[in-house]
Order: sequence, then structure tokens, then C-alpha cells
Amino acid sequence: MLAVVGISILFDGYDLVIYGAVLTTLMEGGEIGELSPAVAGTLGSYALIGVLVGALSAGAVGDRLGRRKVMITAIVWFSLGMALTASTTSVFMFGLFRFLTGIGVGIIVATGGAIIAEFAPANRRNLFNAIVYSGVPAGGVMASLLAIWLEDAIGWRGLFFIGASPLVFLLPMAIFFLPESPRWLVSRGRIADAEKLCASRGLPKGQFLAIDTVKPAHEPRVKVAEKTGFAAIFSGSYLIGTILIGVMSFIGLLSTYGLNTWLPKIMESNGATAEDSLYSLLFLNGGAVFGGLIASWIADRIGAKAVITSTFALAALSLAILPQFGSVAPMYPLIALAGIGVLGTQVLTYGLTANYFGTSARAAGVAWCAGFGRLGGIFGPAIGGLIIGAGLGPTMAFYLFAGAALIGGVATALIPPAPRPTKRSSKRRRPAPSVRPPRTKPPPWSPPRAKLARATAAPPESAFKPTLA
Repeated sequence: MLAVVGISILFDGYDLVIYGAVLTTLMEGGEIGELSPAVAGTLGSYALIGVLVGALSAGAVGDRLGRRKVMITAIVWFSLGMALTASTTSVFMFGLFRFLTGIGVGIIVATGGAIIAEFAPANRRNLFNAIVYSGVPAGGVMASLLAIWLEDAIGWRGLFFIGASPLVFLLPMAIFFLPESPRWLVSRGRIADAEKLCASRGLPKGQFLAIDTVKPAHEPRVKVAEKTGFAAIFSGSYLIGTILIGVMSFIGLLSTYGLNTWLPKIMESNGATAEDSLYSLLFLNGGAVFGGLIASWIADRIGAKAVITSTFALAALSLAILPQFGSVAPMYPLIALAGIGVLGTQVLTYGLTANYFGTSARAAGVAWCAGFGRLGGIFGPAIGGLIIGAGLGPTMAFYLFAGAALIGGVATALIPPAPRPTKRSSKRRRPAPSVRPPRTKPPPWSPPRAKLARATAAPPESAFKPTLA
């Protein structure tokens, strides 16, 4: 199960970075038509818009259709989208299929978080989330390396076809090894199916057959159906946390895609060579992979919220210090620290979100985190372009991204505690045994029952008949 979700996320990262890796070839080769820098930037945003749509769609259907069906559908959708993109010959069709592929990516990102939250051990959920979502920067590293090694041999189309390979090997794995979530089955009233699944998979029933529901502040007199999906996350119990989680994710992805797009250019403006500027991306993503795993290990002990707040602050401090260096080499460690606070923090946000919401709202909560955050991913490159185009210089660019990280840290720190869940067992409750009220002893002054009955009984009818003389 963990392998299926992890590989899916890995190829999501591959898809989101491979476009940038082959962008120069697309602009110079003319295989899909004339591609100006403005059009190329727009095409890059199409996939992220699709991710936004897909993540929000996953929340709308994931809590109703189940995790397994949605995940399998997303793998097929995403793989076919990559294959169709590799076959296009026009700018319009390339952009259309990039958008459609992004929908599949968004569904996988949102649904994967819900699956991990419901299957991972309670004391290791943050670690499991970090391992899985580290696949996003790891997929970016894979895309870069394969582009370096194979682009001359197989071209950009071959690299996109590699992105479609999950249809061949990952889809069968998901069909045979990815079970439905027992927690979701219980939340839908399919208790017998959940018990059967736990028995066949060796899952502890005490952990998987108890679902959590949010207890309102005042118990209503009339019981109503529990809210699910987006209706639940925007209810009074979750509303403030939902908004702040959205801000946290927005800032994280704004910084992630903004820096991944413009960091090399900012470094060149700061005096770095073209080769050194590419190494800055390596340190940024490498710091995210390894730092995210370490941060998740700490989060399982002190909580994800404290770690995310601290790493946002770490990123803000590192980015603010970067302009003070005149040479490139001392900047790499700070860039790695910024990668922990930006990309590595994004790994933990999905874990925090999945653990914040109850079973009936979890898929929608993760979808909201992934979907609203993608708005930041769309705006990040645009903001970076405005900074570069306005000639504000590398110092102002680093300060602006540092300020964004600071806002993310404040929003995370203000997230309120999750509403306290009440465990509702899936087992049928036995009716309470009827208790006969205790027999009360008569007071000592009361007359015996027999005498009392005779004294209160009506006199016989003969007592009123006159006697004859």
C-alpha cells in the first residue's frame, strides 16, 4: 500500500519538473509550434491549474466513492495524460493535455494523503507522510537526471512516455495490493465489509473499526446526519483551522514553485555562473528530501504544527541572510536549509492536514490543502517573473520570499487544536439489561397490608338491610 502511494507521488513530481527540463528543447525545436517565453510560461501554469482542479475534485468524490476507486482512476488518468502529451504536435493540444494530466496529479496528491493517514500507525503518521511526499522533490531529481542522461537518445517525447509508464506496472500493483480503507467503510456503514477486510489483511480491529466524529459544543436534542466532505471542513468545528491550513499550504507552494522556477536566475543576478546556479536547485531539492525526513521524525515526537512553524522560520531566516554573501559556495548550505523550510515543510503540511480532520472530512481536508495551495504554486512563478522583470535585483527577491515564509509560519502557529474526536465503535451495542426498581419497604408506622385492606374495604350489602322484629 505504501509503495503504491509513494510511487504515484514520485511520478507526480516527475511530471511537474520534466516540463522545465525539456523546455529549452521545446522552444528551440519547434516540434509543437512556435513557443515564445510568454507562451511557455503559460503552458507551465496549465498543469498546476489542472492540479488545483483535480485536488478539489478528489475531495468532492473521495469521501463518497472511497479511496481505492479514486486512486486507481487517477493512476490511469495521469498515465494516459502523459502519453497523450508526448504525442501532441501543436501548442494548443500540448497545453490541453498538460491541464488534463494535472487533474490526475491533483487527485493522486489529495487521495494519497487520506490513504496514508488512515493506514499509518498513529505514532508514525508524520514519518509515513514525509516518506511518501518526499517523492515530489525526489521525482524532480529523477526528471532532471533522466533528462541529462536520455534526452539526446529518446528526445522529449520519450521522456514524457516514461511518465506514462505507471500504466504498465503501477496500475496492476494498485489493483492487487491497494485495499479500501476500513475506516472509510465503517464511516459509510459497511461494517461487515470492514471486518472482513481487517481479517484478511491482518489489521487490528481496535484501530481500524473505530471511526472518529467531531463532538459539538452543545449536544443537539435531535440527531442529524453527520456532515461529510467540504460541508464538514467549512462547518463551525473546522472553519478557522481550514482557512489557516489553506494559507499555510498556499505560502508553501508559492515559495516552492517560485524558487524552483527563478532561483537559478536570481543566483546568476547575484554573480553565479550558469552551472553554479543549477547546483542551487540541487541543494534546494536535496535539502527538502533529507531535511523533510528528519523533520517528520521530530514531528512524530513533538507534533507537526511546531515543526512546520519552526521550519518556515528557518526558511525565512536563511533566505534573508543569503544576500549578505558575495561568493556562491557559502550560500549552498543556506539554500539547503531554505529547501527544508519550503519544500520539506510542504511534505509535513499534508500530514498535519490529514491528521487534523476526522474520517468523514479527511479527503476533503487534504484536497483543500493541496488544491488551495496550488493557487500559490500558480502565482509563485508569476511573482518571481515580476520581480525579475521589474529589475528589483536578487536582494529584494530573497527578502520577498523570506517575508512569504514568515507569513506561512505565523499562519501555522495560529492553527487551533483539532476538534476533539469521540470514538464510535462499529460494533452493535447490546441493549442495556432492564433493571427492576428496588422494592420499597413500608414505613414502620403503616398498618399491615391485610388489616389495611379490611379496614378500607366496602361493608357488605347485608350490613345495610333492616332487621325484622
